[in-house]
Amino acid sequence: MGTEEVKLYGITLSPFVLRVEWALKLKHIEYEYVTEDLKNKSPQLLQYNPVEKKVPVLVHNGKPICESTLILEYIHEVWKNGCPLLPSDPHQKAVARFWSKFAEEKCLYSSFAVMSNVGEELKKAVEEFRHNLKTLEGYLEGKKFFGGDMIGMVDIVAGWIPCWVGMIEGLVSMTIVDEEYLPRIKAWIHDILELDLVKQTMPPLDKVEAHMRAIRETVLAAKSVSTLN
Repeated sequence: MGTEEVKLYGITLSPFVLRVEWALKLKHIEYEYVTEDLKNKSPQLLQYNPVEKKVPVLVHNGKPICESTLILEYIHEVWKNGCPLLPSDPHQKAVARFWSKFAEEKCLYSSFAVMSNVGEELKKAVEEFRHNLKTLEGYLEGKKFFGGDMIGMVDIVAGWIPCWVGMIEGLVSMTIVDEEYLPRIKAWIHDILELDLVKQTMPPLDKVEAHMRAIRETVLAAKSVSTLN
């Protein structure tokens, strides 16, 4: 497409930014990574995403695209080189979009519930999270990755699971993904983590774990105060 300017505004510890990085690298797109400080947001970020004021933001030739899943769709549509993120067949494409949405709305949000609870509520949250992962696992049947032999949109959107679920298990001292109940998800996690793409872009796990621990402690403290009130 000739000379292009591609910038990605993000933060190192965000799984939403990480998924955009994976897509850009799969498409062999050269880009500039602009690190943001969310406590002191740059004028550029506020200009490019004035509504939600958050990352990631992809800026392509001066034009911003916000929201990670929309950015992935944009990357797939604009750049035809490299690995396709979605199938070419319309039905398969719709199915992939459905499971991407499921991974985002069901699995991700149920993981938030796990991070936000203790005791019996935690057990219920873990059960729901495992149930959602079991449902997602059905789309893996007969495949190495959700995209087939190569990773695709669903793998990228659900890519926070291999990177973060082990830390969630450690924080709540409960097993979420085991080989008996979620054998295909377990194997998929292993295969994702073995990809050079993932190894090269993985943020410092000690910092991620500390960040997640701080989030959990903040949420639990807020819930405790609201209960007392």
